[in-house]
Amino acid sequence: MFALARTFALVGVRAEPVYAEVDIGGGLPSFTVVGLPDAAVREARERVRSALRNSGFAYPDRRITVNLAPADIRKAGPGFDLTIAAAILAATGQLPRLVVDNFAMAGELALDGAIRPAPGALAMAEGARRLGLRGVAVAPSDAAQAALVEGLEVIPVEHVTQLRDLAEGAIEPVPRTEPATDADDELPDLSDLRGHPVLRRCLEIAAAGAHSLLLIGPPGGGKTLALQRLPSLLPPLSLNEVIEVTRIAGVCGENGGPRLRRPFRAPHHTVSGRALVGGGTPPRPGEVTRAHRGILFLDELGEFRRDALEALRVQLENGKVTITRTTGTVSLPCRFMLVAASNPCPCGNGQDSGECECHPGAVSRYLAKLSGALADRIDITLGVDPPPAEELIEEDSEDSAAVRDRVIGARRAQERRLGPGRTNCDMTPSELRRDCELDAPARTLLESAHRRLGLSARGWDRCVRLARTIADLAGEEKIGESHVSEAIERRRRREQ
Repeated sequence: MFALARTFALVGVRAEPVYAEVDIGGGLPSFTVVGLPDAAVREARERVRSALRNSGFAYPDRRITVNLAPADIRKAGPGFDLTIAAAILAATGQLPRLVVDNFAMAGELALDGAIRPAPGALAMAEGARRLGLRGVAVAPSDAAQAALVEGLEVIPVEHVTQLRDLAEGAIEPVPRTEPATDADDELPDLSDLRGHPVLRRCLEIAAAGAHSLLLIGPPGGGKTLALQRLPSLLPPLSLNEVIEVTRIAGVCGENGGPRLRRPFRAPHHTVSGRALVGGGTPPRPGEVTRAHRGILFLDELGEFRRDALEALRVQLENGKVTITRTTGTVSLPCRFMLVAASNPCPCGNGQDSGECECHPGAVSRYLAKLSGALADRIDITLGVDPPPAEELIEEDSEDSAAVRDRVIGARRAQERRLGPGRTNCDMTPSELRRDCELDAPARTLLESAHRRLGLSARGWDRCVRLARTIADLAGEEKIGESHVSEAIERRRRREQ
């Protein structure tokens, strides 16, 4: 007796087709899973056996061989349970083969037959559509994610016995609805940030062009409070971005409905380079991928490991992580805003305050965590000091909604030039030459700054991108002298 059912293995953020081939033959009773399974997949034999018996199905006491093909793709996790169970039922005639021919399945089986969610429901639904299948059967908590895919039936299955109902067409597919992508007013509001007019301006520019931002200053100056309110200034996700963000969240094991908020990831400073960028076997997304289309916030930047920070250099410009193993290469998306906060020295007071007791060597090691190569890739650097008392007690402070409207207007101008979902930070050198023409005074000013500050070629381009964003916020097509002047001031580090 033989049957075949369809499911998917996650490779990066993409679902690759896997065929569960079940052969039931003579010999002593046994249950063998082959096809490069990990420990969780091999343990499926115990879960499937108990689930089928406890659900009233006839379990064959014969030799059962399950082959998960293709055999050169590593299979990980318990999400193959439901597919293996369905293939056994089809092989023994307890389930019509039409079900396993038309539907892909994914889910972990409890011992009583209940179906638990499996990672990557949206990615698997997209894979099923590519294969031309009729639909997918997943746990109810995964159905809302999978239903983002058009042209596919998404069947919520709570228990393995409902596979019979699926065969009879007795389960209604989950209706597909367009997710609401309006601005989220529940996020921390910028009005909480009192004073700091220059810092507020830097937050607005960074949000408008998706520019990286570094704040340096003593404790209590408002660095963390300000950066935690940056998500409230960003425009809502588009539908395509919702699908991207939800796909990544699903692959990382986050169940539930579509992700309507831009990600805000704030890893602890003990994070490793692999956890930050991604890796492992099979390759798994890191924090930079989980922050895709959102923000990666590194608080206490000087406490992070240098090798972890250096791993960010390529990703800041490429927008993707490429992980190479002997079995192949995986590319993971990572278009994110890098924002960071740092003290000026280990004690936090700064050597210019007169209160710093740090040894000069300790200060040098602390500041060396941020290499020149990485610092050159940060668009905006600002020193933040605690505001005076009169600014802390002021009553009127512009809220996030007002700033967000200006940011959305600037983002729309960028999308008209560059295409949907793209920002000034993503511009290629050819697009920079095409869309960032400087008038004569602006070019003269930038040339002077290049000589005076020793800007690198990358620094020149990033100043132009920053000036382009400032002009977009002002609603101007051409980049003028005032825009370049502000861009130079925002990019300049304290020591320059």
